[in-house]
Amino acid sequence: MTIEIGYDDKGSGPALVLVHGHPFDRSMWRPQLDHFSAHGWRVIAPDLRGYGETTVVPGKTPLETFARDLAGLLDRLDVGEFVLGGLSMGGQIVMECHRLFPERIRALVLADTSPRAETADGKRNRTEMAERLLREGLRPYADEVLTKMVAPANVAAMPDVAEHVHRMMRSTAPEGAAAALRGRAERPDYVPTLTAVRVPALVVVGDQDEYTPVAEAEFLHSLIPGAALAIIEGAAHMPNLERPAEFNSALTKFLAKLPQAS
Repeated sequence: MTIEIGYDDKGSGPALVLVHGHPFDRSMWRPQLDHFSAHGWRVIAPDLRGYGETTVVPGKTPLETFARDLAGLLDRLDVGEFVLGGLSMGGQIVMECHRLFPERIRALVLADTSPRAETADGKRNRTEMAERLLREGLRPYADEVLTKMVAPANVAAMPDVAEHVHRMMRSTAPEGAAAALRGRAERPDYVPTLTAVRVPALVVVGDQDEYTPVAEAEFLHSLIPGAALAIIEGAAHMPNLERPAEFNSALTKFLAKLPQAS
């Protein structure tokens, strides 16, 4: 089916594509969109299918569908090669893009994410959560997980960031979030694919992340030949919003070392 995709496309230069996580939208990348578009990059941040301003499709949305949506959008925008980054589920979509069309990707940025296939318990939990979100909406879930998404100290010290994260979560359509959870429960194991990565890669993680702890980021980093690792202190699952200056600094150093775009 044809869908309408909401996206930001700001700046000029080589393309940097940023993929949001669940249950967020493209506004999570605002600090990166503003910074990198002002420093020589064309930054493209889409809303995924079922999130933000993009069409909600009930049922099940596999990671492959998200990846092909991205490829289609970039085709429409006449973007051939690009640096591709994502956080959490967005990072898993980045890994799926690399599996499907590695020849288009100049470099990978994988933030607060895991390459492993879902466990049996994880599949059951995601399926149950999908049903819960359809029953309750996103507000109770947003209340419950805010201090895991954003470190408790940052919720207190950065109320605007906490409210932004909470607003993104509670505003997400239950049908879109449930469809993504069902698809993500069936994700493949990206470990074998990542050992074959032949482009530069940066792994980023907040040092207080409970969902994808530092040990998981270190495992991911160990898989990718020559990858860089940045551990952002004082951040949980959203280091790009909790510590934007530190996140942007790590990404700037990584991007500065990339070979020239062809």
